[in-house]
Amino acid sequence: MDYKDYYAVLGLRRKASASEIKRAYRKLARQYHPDVNEGDAAAEQKFKEINEAYTVLSDKEKRRTYDQFGAQWKQYEQAGQSFDWSQWYNAGGAERQQSRAVSPEEFERMFGGGGSFSDFFQQLFSGGIAQPGKGPRFTNPGGFGHRNSAQEVPVEISLEESFSGTKRTVKQGSSRFEVTIPAGVKSGKKVRAGDLVMAVTVQPHKDFVVDGNNLRTKIPVNLYAALLGGEVRVPTLQGALELVIPADTQNGKVFRLKGQGMPDVKDSSKRGDLLVEVVVELPVPLSLEEKRHFETLQKEFSD
Repeated sequence: MDYKDYYAVLGLRRKASASEIKRAYRKLARQYHPDVNEGDAAAEQKFKEINEAYTVLSDKEKRRTYDQFGAQWKQYEQAGQSFDWSQWYNAGGAERQQSRAVSPEEFERMFGGGGSFSDFFQQLFSGGIAQPGKGPRFTNPGGFGHRNSAQEVPVEISLEESFSGTKRTVKQGSSRFEVTIPAGVKSGKKVRAGDLVMAVTVQPHKDFVVDGNNLRTKIPVNLYAALLGGEVRVPTLQGALELVIPADTQNGKVFRLKGQGMPDVKDSSKRGDLLVEVVVELPVPLSLEEKRHFETLQKEFSD
């Protein structure tokens, strides 16, 4: 397998932060995008390499595996776990050596012939025992699971729980453990917890509709406040607020309350807005005196 230095592809140092990785990717992607390099095969290949590098380095798990195992990182990722080989190099030595990736050839020398590199990892992470002629025997009392064998579990949460984040206790076999669901999570999103994948559904709310990171709501306003101006109380997920209604407000007018929406699931310090739609309510039924006033107004406007 050809080794690709993804850091070099993006022009980064190995300790680059997530924001530095994103900035470098965006800059290079704009430079080598096929739309601005039409017919340039070299630019197209460079664009593919940039995307491949960003896909790995922007994912914490993939990046950790890549940093640890280098050229063999994909084999280790497919095996489902990152295994520390330093013990095999350091055993019996007076000094500790730095852990490094092990090639298939080194593997054969260490464990003997007869089995393939992938055979060993299949036994290592599936919990089985190798058959004669299939490589070394290895039991897995810890019960490591395959990375691709995650069980999907549906989970329902309220909008309030989505807003503030919440926790759920889940059971797997005889074990029970607590899973954190981050603030801002939306319906359809999935949260991994070990060998479980929690498919989240946010229940409908009586007052609010989720629109990205924004929330939408409708608030009744009486006719007099809409015509002459006034104040109304608007519910939010953090308590009610006073909203000033200016005179001559039309039915359907939308007011934006900044920062009163949902938190961003990637950065809870960032918040969407609350969009408040005015629903003007008519003062019905009218008293006889009110009817006379409106009839007078009608005559004035029709003249």
